[in-house]
Amino acid sequence: MPNLGPMEWILILLVLILLFGAKKLPDTARALGQSLRMFKKETSKMSEEDEERQTVKAQAEPVAPPAAQIPPATPSVEERLRVLEEENRRLRESQQPVSSQNEQRSN
Repeated sequence: MPNLGPMEWILILLVLILLFGAKKLPDTARALGQSLRMFKKETSKMSEEDEERQTVKAQAEPVAPPAAQIPPATPSVEERLRVLEEENRRLRESQQPVSSQNEQRSN
């Protein structure tokens, strides 16, 4: 950003006086100052609240057990295959008596 020299500042002040008038310029500056103070106050409150949340969250998190003790979240492929094979076997066994009963009824 280029440095503003005295001529630029004078030109800026002259434009402000023309836009707002000499009577409203101090009120406008005061309102701007109050707005900036309120903005800084609110942003500092927000950062304090964020820090509080992080400390509470860190305190509330349980300590995770070592990785060796954690069971896998989903069964392995072999485990799923074994379960499916058992279910298939049970279904076949349940179908065999029904089909043999149907054969006996038809005779």
